[in-house]
Amino acid sequence: MKNSNQKVWFITGASKGLGLSLVKQLLEEGKKVAATSRNISDLQNAIGEHENFLPLAMNLKDEANVGEAVDQTVNHFGNIDVVVNNAGYGLVGAIEELTGEESKENFEVNVYGTLNVIRKVLPYLREQKSGHIFNISSIGGFTGAFPGFGIYCATKFAVQGLTESLATEVKDFGIKATVVFPGYFRTNFLNQSSLSTPKVQLAEYESVRNVQKAHEEEINGNQPGDPVKAAKAMIAIAEREQPLVHFFLGQDAYDLAYAKMKTVKTDLEDAKELSISTGFSK
Repeated sequence: MKNSNQKVWFITGASKGLGLSLVKQLLEEGKKVAATSRNISDLQNAIGEHENFLPLAMNLKDEANVGEAVDQTVNHFGNIDVVVNNAGYGLVGAIEELTGEESKENFEVNVYGTLNVIRKVLPYLREQKSGHIFNISSIGGFTGAFPGFGIYCATKFAVQGLTESLATEVKDFGIKATVVFPGYFRTNFLNQSSLSTPKVQLAEYESVRNVQKAHEEEINGNQPGDPVKAAKAMIAIAEREQPLVHFFLGQDAYDLAYAKMKTVKTDLEDAKELSISTGFSK
């Protein structure tokens, strides 16, 4: 079995946010990292040159291009061991006001981009009979109780579902899969470069505009989570003998997850008799 410093990490969306923090922490610990971004200069400017660092320009929506980046990583380092599907962006807007094009684009990046990477890395991981895939969801991929984040939450719920299935599908090959649910971390995720809004906004959705304004003006820059500590926590999960399928990252994510489970339990019990009354009578 490889020690942790021999493992090769492949990280998408690595020029900023949690991805960048993870790359920096891994390199500081002496680990080998291939990192992707739409613009390779963003990676080079953020990290600089490092003997264990391979920056790659990659279009997440182009499956062939994703395959090229994966192949380049294997050719450079010899293998891939840990994959972090981190690339994605936020979308805030009422479901009614977001166009089909705006909604599809969020799915294209957050969901289908993740799937493109998974499809291209799995042949390598299956052949070596080992590996670990981290898919970064959001606490909004576990609880959707955020006005204005319906489409974004839908993409992140999808990431949760596909990861749970993936974990069962690849277990026999010695491959692990973990879905990560981050809360609010002090990155640039809420900046205009990472948070999209509808081209047409409906004045009637006052609650959505309030949530949008709060995220852009109040929460942004005041998030409680430290991205450096988040990176260290993810590395610790990757080094576990039996890692988790679900990993909630941040005190706020932990608390919101319990609140969601309490709500579901209440709903289950409230309608229990109706729920179990639907079978054929014996």
